[in-house]
Amino acid sequence: MKELVKLTSDKTPIEHIEKAILVGLILPNQPEIKLDEYLAELEFLAQTAGATVLRSFKQRLPHPENATFVGKGKLEEIREYVEVKEIDLVIFDDDLSPTQQAVLERELKCKVVDRTFLILDIFAGRAQTAQARAQVELAQMQYLLPRLRGLWTHLERQRGGIGMRGPGEQEIETDRRVVREKIARLKDLLEKIDRQNLTARKQRGDLVRVALVGYTNVGKSTLMVLLSKADVFVENKLFATLDTTVRKVVWEQTPFLLSDTVGFIRKLPHRLIESFKSTLDEVREADILLHVVDLAHPQHEDQIKVVNKTLADIKAGDKPMLMVFNKFDLYKTTYFDEFLDQETKDEMMQELIENWQTRTENNSVFISATEREGIEELRSLVLEKIQAEYAQRYTGGIQYGNQSWEQEV
Repeated sequence: MKELVKLTSDKTPIEHIEKAILVGLILPNQPEIKLDEYLAELEFLAQTAGATVLRSFKQRLPHPENATFVGKGKLEEIREYVEVKEIDLVIFDDDLSPTQQAVLERELKCKVVDRTFLILDIFAGRAQTAQARAQVELAQMQYLLPRLRGLWTHLERQRGGIGMRGPGEQEIETDRRVVREKIARLKDLLEKIDRQNLTARKQRGDLVRVALVGYTNVGKSTLMVLLSKADVFVENKLFATLDTTVRKVVWEQTPFLLSDTVGFIRKLPHRLIESFKSTLDEVREADILLHVVDLAHPQHEDQIKVVNKTLADIKAGDKPMLMVFNKFDLYKTTYFDEFLDQETKDEMMQELIENWQTRTENNSVFISATEREGIEELRSLVLEKIQAEYAQRYTGGIQYGNQSWEQEV
């Protein structure tokens, strides 16, 4: 979402941060407060992509308009704002059809993208490995294929029907063929990488596998660093982690594999789930899931539901799970009145903990990864689950090839 538009006197590029607005609909089955939550997350996505959001537009409709998504009056209001504020980008919270996107770009005379495109743009900037880059490119090609006609902006200079079905149409068909061939090649490449990953996973032996899962930006990578001492990229942005990181860890002479996975999000595009099949295999093949939750987030319960639904979608919803409620310290500073006495605060926290322990059947722990609060309790609970998993598999002790597991993390 960043564009290099000019140079300084010393030839250093200056980034032009795109000015954006957001658009969302209040539908009959979606109250306005829920749309506000979605738009707040969409703004965070836009900022992560490199844009600055100036305003949000909302409209209550029974369903999206077929051609323009929003009504004519709201479209005119958006068009006037785009012209006055010289907006570069209009972002819609829901998926746009190729026709809607083409009509909106023609009417608004600026770039128009939807939530899926924005997530793909972020993924493209975050992909580091060959596998992740191929996965993102495949999703982009699948998104692009039905929208090729709208990309032929040079054809807009042609008017009337004569000539429109000639070379222009041939060029579009040529591009469609190129994109389809690219999709086929990427699928072949990912299948090859998938086979290599499967071989690599088999070579890990019979180690218990523990996977960190959760909504994006809840602190999984920070926790990965604490638990494994791994050199993992940590940043306060959505999808800071895109490539799965797997580390061998040993606690009290008990070896296991710990993996950090891509974060989930509301309305995660189905094509991304399909493209990231190989990455999500780490979750599918895990023996234990650590579901990390941002306790301080006002919609953390909704985020839990999103993660659980995504796990069910990838056939991993029935695995043993430990709920890890992170950012305990931030929760206290955010939701506790400064005038409350310590005894009252302790009672409220105990009530919160007991509530979740009941709901999770004592499979939850409260921590602060940044303050290292509750980490020892977490290690103890995870180790207990790992050893229980090994106990089900072996009676004569744990072995892993000819490896010695005396070194502890």
